[in-house]
Amino acid sequence: MTQKTWDEKYTSACDPSGKPSPFLEENINRLPQGKALDLAMGSGRNALFLATHGYAVDALDYSAVAVDTVRSFAQKKSLPIHVTQTDLTHYQIPEDTYDVIINFYFLERRLAPRITQGLTKGGMLLFETYTTEQSHYGRPHNPDYLLQPNELLHSFIDLQIIYYHERVVTSPEETKAIASLLAQKV
Repeated sequence: MTQKTWDEKYTSACDPSGKPSPFLEENINRLPQGKALDLAMGSGRNALFLATHGYAVDALDYSAVAVDTVRSFAQKKSLPIHVTQTDLTHYQIPEDTYDVIINFYFLERRLAPRITQGLTKGGMLLFETYTTEQSHYGRPHNPDYLLQPNELLHSFIDLQIIYYHERVVTSPEETKAIASLLAQKV
């Protein structure tokens, strides 16, 4: 998708005060305190959740609209979030910088080694996105944005895997096929 497409999406649907990812909520007490990175932050709900739990957050997204909305919201709430617009396909994560890195529903395979390098020793990664089974339930359908079985697990095999699960989740709003990973750099 182009930046214009993402900007159009977030012009009509960007609510930073929304509920954070359940996977993040469930694991917040397991994460080390410190500096966090939210890759492809979208509406910013996860970045804001981290900031309200004491993290200094760097939040990145391709959409200028999302970046402006989240930046403004964070400033009004006096939350420690530094928001940057960037194309993550070329983004270089600074090495040994983040105690926590989160990535929800964004897949850029070339980022995996950069994510690992960006974690501090003891730093943790939360990653959740769609698997190939998602094409049975709705968007996305493009295989470039869908994980093969165990692909996420193997992408971060250099980390200590704390939790990994591939499943189909059904709620009243939607059915989605996802993989979730919690891992730590040792």
